[in-house]
Amino acid sequence: MPVLLLAGWEAFSRSGILPAALLPAPSQVVLAWADWIFSTDGNTQTYSGHWLFDIAASSGRVFAGFAIATVLGVAIGMAIGWSRSIESLVEPTLQTLRPVPPVSWIPLAIIWFGIANKPAIFLVFMGSFFPVLLSTIHGVKTCDRNLLRAGAMTGGSSSMLLRHIVFPAALPSIFSGLRIAIGSAWMLTVTAEMVAVKSGVGYVLWDSYYFLRYDIVIASMVSIGLLGFVSDYVIKRIGGRVLRWQRGSTLQAREG
Repeated sequence: MPVLLLAGWEAFSRSGILPAALLPAPSQVVLAWADWIFSTDGNTQTYSGHWLFDIAASSGRVFAGFAIATVLGVAIGMAIGWSRSIESLVEPTLQTLRPVPPVSWIPLAIIWFGIANKPAIFLVFMGSFFPVLLSTIHGVKTCDRNLLRAGAMTGGSSSMLLRHIVFPAALPSIFSGLRIAIGSAWMLTVTAEMVAVKSGVGYVLWDSYYFLRYDIVIASMVSIGLLGFVSDYVIKRIGGRVLRWQRGSTLQAREG
């Protein structure tokens, strides 16, 4: 199917129905992408040979914001899911903030942090935090009560129950939230780089649009998609190893 799609795209781009500059053919995109990566044209174009730098800049922002969201999301989610008093105290505020689109924080992020890495990291955090938080709360609240009773009967304290029973039981939900969060993280860092940062894949995408380099625009989109796929795959593989105890009793076994 992808081969047929690319072949159709190539044929349509070369048919002349649309100007080639408006819809570059896949072969043109590949050549532009190769120059972006390897500087194959040997010239001094703005993007030539800068791909690794742009990828590293975007990846650093994504994983910084994602890591902060993971730590805080799991910690606060565990507390809310375990304690009704904390839930009644904290959750109304969080549920009020949750419907606010992360992109609406851009003006405040720029005012607070300026034009640099910090606003992008903040926006990634805002986009990643709530999927992790809600999945953690769900995982804690769906923990089997019989396991908690058994742990309490053996003399386990609340901290021991949380560490040895509740947290492991919540891990499947947490990893589901992490996979959603990493996708949101990539979307938000690209959005932030279009507005508040002067480097990264999102910045290249927006800058190349202004210079009518639609081949680079498409190469940027594909790069973002591949980075998101690799990030999700890594989390999936880590989850598969951490949750290997599930393989004999769930469909997780089919994923190897």
